[in-house]
Amino acid sequence: AESSKIKIERYKSKFKSALSATFAYEFSQGDLEKIQALINDLRGQIASCELFEEDHKNRLLNRLEKLQSELHKRISDLDRFWGLIGDAGVVLGKLGTEAKPIVDRITEIANIVWRTQSRSEELPSDTPRPLLLDESTPP
Repeated sequence: AESSKIKIERYKSKFKSALSATFAYEFSQGDLEKIQALINDLRGQIASCELFEEDHKNRLLNRLEKLQSELHKRISDLDRFWGLIGDAGVVLGKLGTEAKPIVDRITEIANIVWRTQSRSEELPSDTPRPLLLDESTPP
């Protein structure tokens, strides 16, 4: 029985170290706190904004809820965060300048996500966040 326990512990240790070597993104404590505050601010702004259709408002609030549920985890991708960035474009397109406070908060989140991603990917610390530009419009 003792020999079996030792073998089991050895296997647990081996798999734990193998799994912890898997690549993942992880936010710093300061970034976590900042993103939490930004999401809470966004939630309030979106919930009180009367310019959104109810279903669009609910989709945005659900997206924020899913983001918050993943913040403290080591995550393998940042797709949910980049999806929020895409939603910012839709909000801007629908609401125009009325969306500025919401888009500003999402831009702050995008900057934190980019810093986390570029650090994890070992890019130089001054690497700017890439922007997709309309080729017909000069930069």
